[in-house]
Amino acid sequence: MAGRITKAEQQLEPDPKFGDKVLSRFINSLMKGGNKATTTRIVYRAFDEIEVRLAKEPLEGATTGLEVFNLACDRVRPSVEVRSKRVGGANYQVPIQVNRRRQQSLTFRWLIAAVREDKGKPMHVRLAKELMDAARGEGKAVQTRTNTHRMAEANKAFAHFAW
Repeated sequence: MAGRITKAEQQLEPDPKFGDKVLSRFINSLMKGGNKATTTRIVYRAFDEIEVRLAKEPLEGATTGLEVFNLACDRVRPSVEVRSKRVGGANYQVPIQVNRRRQQSLTFRWLIAAVREDKGKPMHVRLAKELMDAARGEGKAVQTRTNTHRMAEANKAFAHFAW
């Protein structure tokens, strides 16, 4: 099953406003119950909110909502994770490299979980806040990445079990 070429990769349409396939995949991941129009509206309103916030306090390396989104994804993207391996009756947390598809999947999952965990504000405001925080290297999603990397570093002694 090397490569796993599927039709899903070819059928993914870029998002209508920016023409970005990564953003389109994020919208699909954020979507609940098939309400793609609602989810798209939430993401675009979040980008508008980000641009309003950027006017007040600029962020180096980003001037638009899409640039903030890409910067946030780069800051949250993990390079290693731990997987449980059973060796000789004992379970070890073995650090392994994360492939590109899984990096993107984990990035989206952590961002969405952080947004949904926060309650009390409209979704687009929460998404804008988390993306801005992640682009700065702060926030819950970045904390999750840091914890994952820290756990992999702590279990580096078991790296020889990765096969």
